[in-house]
Amino acid sequence: MVSRRQFLSTSLQAGLALGATSLLPAWSLPASRGNTGLSTLTGNRFDLKVDRFPVTIGGRSGMALGVNGTVPAPLIRFREGEEITLNVTNTLDEDTSIHWHGLLVPFQMDGVPGVTFPGIRPGETFQYKFAVPQNGTYWYHSHSGLQEQLGHYGPIIIEPKGADPVGYDREYIMVLSDWSFEDPYRIFKKLKTMSETYNFSHRTVPDFIEDAGEKGFGTALEQRAMWGGMRMSPRDIADVTGATYHFLINGHSTADNWNAVFNPGERVRLRIINASAMSIFNVRIPGLPMTVVQADGLHVRPLEVDEFQIGVAETYDVIVQPKDEKAYAFTAESIDRSGQVVATLGPRPGMKAKEPALRAVPTLTMKDMAMDHGSMDMGGDTASGGMKMAGMDHDMKGHDMDAMSDSAEVKRGPGVTKLAAMPMSRLDEPGLGLEDVPHRTLRYSQLRSLEPNKDTRAPEREIEVHLTSNMERYMWSFDGVKFSEVTEPIIFHEGERVRMTMVNDTMMNHPIHLHGMFFDLVNGGGNHMPRKHTVIVKPGEKLSVDITAEHVGDWAFHCHLLYHMHAGMMQVVSVLPNDGRNKPMSHDHPPSHKASMQMDGQDMKHEMSSHDMGAHDMEGHDMGSHGDHKMGGQH
Repeated sequence: MVSRRQFLSTSLQAGLALGATSLLPAWSLPASRGNTGLSTLTGNRFDLKVDRFPVTIGGRSGMALGVNGTVPAPLIRFREGEEITLNVTNTLDEDTSIHWHGLLVPFQMDGVPGVTFPGIRPGETFQYKFAVPQNGTYWYHSHSGLQEQLGHYGPIIIEPKGADPVGYDREYIMVLSDWSFEDPYRIFKKLKTMSETYNFSHRTVPDFIEDAGEKGFGTALEQRAMWGGMRMSPRDIADVTGATYHFLINGHSTADNWNAVFNPGERVRLRIINASAMSIFNVRIPGLPMTVVQADGLHVRPLEVDEFQIGVAETYDVIVQPKDEKAYAFTAESIDRSGQVVATLGPRPGMKAKEPALRAVPTLTMKDMAMDHGSMDMGGDTASGGMKMAGMDHDMKGHDMDAMSDSAEVKRGPGVTKLAAMPMSRLDEPGLGLEDVPHRTLRYSQLRSLEPNKDTRAPEREIEVHLTSNMERYMWSFDGVKFSEVTEPIIFHEGERVRMTMVNDTMMNHPIHLHGMFFDLVNGGGNHMPRKHTVIVKPGEKLSVDITAEHVGDWAFHCHLLYHMHAGMMQVVSVLPNDGRNKPMSHDHPPSHKASMQMDGQDMKHEMSSHDMGAHDMEGHDMGSHGDHKMGGQH
């Protein structure tokens, strides 16, 4: 029986017992051997160096941009409530940054250039210093340009200061990611030129014949014509696919056979982090149930499932208890089924599980268009033999969608090709491609927080945000306005309870993340709503979250698909200090009210109001020297 603090050491000893380090599983090799798996940093002071360095992925060599020479970056491990110091040195010839994803830190420590600080210039060392009131599984990544795609991401484990409600004998941290040998800016340029560059799964004549056999020729032809009229493909599921991506676990491809060892009967905790740039995964271990015990770092009531969908930036902790002495295939399959990564869980080092075959490519339906649900069956068949679009303008060329929605807050224009006519809740759906699998799948509607919610007030007001796009031109935005054109932030007031309702007017899944606060997912959980820092909003979905505005400051709010954010699907939420209307809360950090950044080739001035750094010693960083970044206070 191996404790979670001993597993790396014990695994190494087990490998040595075999008589040669060449027999070690790839993840346990020391960094000096060129391993790109996890190295571990513990304590309360961490020195991190951002640099470029060579890596080998799937037997091919390339250059990464990351932290301390490994992809993923080192595992950072510390204890809840402890003040930690992280010195980040930038050795690049460009700016960099680190955002501590899901951690409740003062906004000046949040690490978003142009919103919370100017970024870290070449040759500089920036000191992050904070203590957090939480424990669990989290991660960190660059918020500068497209560096995250190049390897700038790593895991964080925060040990609880008290007893852990999850009992387990050993653990493994499993960082899922996507890697391309193409330059990320080249990928983005291709997407802007032709959004379906990497999609090789378009429907064919045999697919049409199959549809006609199932639905009738007329219905199949009408649906095909409707997709064509909207200039969309029902296979437009992922922008960047296995055509360029290598899918990885802890920096290793399936061929590397990342290997985790267990003793039969043990409770093994898998801390699963989706650190991808663009890939949503469906995770399963055929023949081995998983009990979900934590979502986005926070404990949930144990829920046994056989598969779950994990969006970019989400984390799930699961317990598995393999009783048989055999190898199991941990499988993370991309949502569009263009590829997967498989690791082995086995009783002995070096075992290799059989890789499952990729499953059939899923297909979007009329439901993903948010059509008039009263006029058709959600499986795609019509109730009357015809398709009705409930006011949707069939001619998409003019982008005149006024008849589709009475929302005056959505800016019409070339960046908005449609609005959802009949958005609906999809919380009780497992996610695209998992609707008909013959086993148990996780649904957001099933999640319940383990502890009762601390704030059970009813929301004082509701804010509706539309997720908008012109997919053909690769334009992504909130409310029809991309980030480079935003003039005012979304305003919260300190202490208030706000309901945010997100309407997905696009036909793609979007993992939406709000910095500095957690979403209380409105899923029927009463006083046990699950709290998440990232939620997948499905196509045509209307999803609500309740938010307690506890932390004064400016916070990024964005889609966590990297190229969507880069194209403009981002905003700023400003939590303004208490004005006497709400219950006072203690905060030392006043907000800035104006912030912008360089996105999608749009140069904008970084204009930030004076920040009182207070006790957060920035150790000599002259932030006033960074162009138009203006930050007062103690540096």
